[in-house]
Amino acid sequence: MLITETMKRSMTSAQQIRISVHGVDFVCLTQGSGPLVLLVHGFPDIPQSWSAQIDALSHQGYRVVAPYLPGYLPSRIERGAYLDKASLVHYLAGLIEQISPGESLHYIGQDWGAIIGYGLCAARPDLITSAVLMAVPHPTIVNKYLLSPKHIHRSFHWWFFQQRDLPEQALTADDMTFIDYLWSYWTSEGYKDEEHIRQVKQCLKQPGVLSTALAYYRAMFDPDVANPSLSTLRNSLSNSISVPTLALCGADDLRAELMREQADCFVGEYHYIEVLEAGHFLHREQSDQVNKILINWLGSTAGSNQKKRGADGS
Repeated sequence: MLITETMKRSMTSAQQIRISVHGVDFVCLTQGSGPLVLLVHGFPDIPQSWSAQIDALSHQGYRVVAPYLPGYLPSRIERGAYLDKASLVHYLAGLIEQISPGESLHYIGQDWGAIIGYGLCAARPDLITSAVLMAVPHPTIVNKYLLSPKHIHRSFHWWFFQQRDLPEQALTADDMTFIDYLWSYWTSEGYKDEEHIRQVKQCLKQPGVLSTALAYYRAMFDPDVANPSLSTLRNSLSNSISVPTLALCGADDLRAELMREQADCFVGEYHYIEVLEAGHFLHREQSDQVNKILINWLGSTAGSNQKKRGADGS
C-alpha cells in the first residue's frame, strides 16, 4: 500500500518545547490547545511518526504533545542513566507532571510508547485519564508467550539486541538497511514510507542515540542494569489496570493474536480493535482510520474521568 496524501501531510504548526525532569531534557513537539493528549513513539521511530494524529487531534480541539523518547536526540539523558522499564515510566511520569500539573491527561503510545503506557496505567493511574496502547501486548501476555517459536521469530530483535557490538554493526551497515528491513517486515505488504524512515535514520545516526535505543532492549532481560531506587515503582508495574484503555493492533501484525487475549489484565473499561490492512505502524499505515478511532475514543472518555492531583501527586 502506498502512502496517501493524508498520510504524507506534515504537521501544520507544531512547535518544540523543552522540559527537564528526572535527569532527562525532553524535547517535545506540540500543537493545538485544549485537553492534553500525550503521544509516545517507539522503535525505530521518532515523534514525527504521529504527524497525521497531531494534525487531526489538534484540529479537534486537543493540545497534543509528542516527545522524543529519552536519549533519542534532541531529548538528552545524563551519561549512565538507567533505561530499565521502571526508569522509563519514571521519566515519562515526570514529564506528565510538568506539562499537566495537577491534572491527568490522555495517553497514546505505540511500541515502546505502549510498553511505557502499560506501566504508567498500572503504577501511576492518577496521571492518566484514558489510554490508547498500540501494537504491543500487556506484559502478562508477553511473558506467557515469551518462548513461543513464532513470537520469538516475530520479535527476533529483542533477542538479537542482547548481543554485544554485533547489533550496532548490523544496524549501521549499508546506510542502516536494517531499519528499512524492520519497517518492511512489520508493515502490510506494499507499504512504503521512505521519507519518514529517512528521518528516523537521521535521528539514530546521531552520536549515542543507537546505543541508547538498544539499551532499552538490553535492560529488558538484565536486572543488574535496573535502577535499585525504583523498587517500589517497579513492583507496582504489575498492578491491574483500572484506567479506561483502548488497545489497538494492525490486523496484519502477528501480535494481534496476543492482544486478543489480554482483556483479563484490566479491571476498568477496556476495548480492543484491530485495524485492517495495517501492521505494526498502524497509525501511519492507516492514519485516517486510526484518527477516527482516536477521536471517537477521546470524545467518549473526555471530562468525566479527568483526575485532579494534589501537590503530593495524590
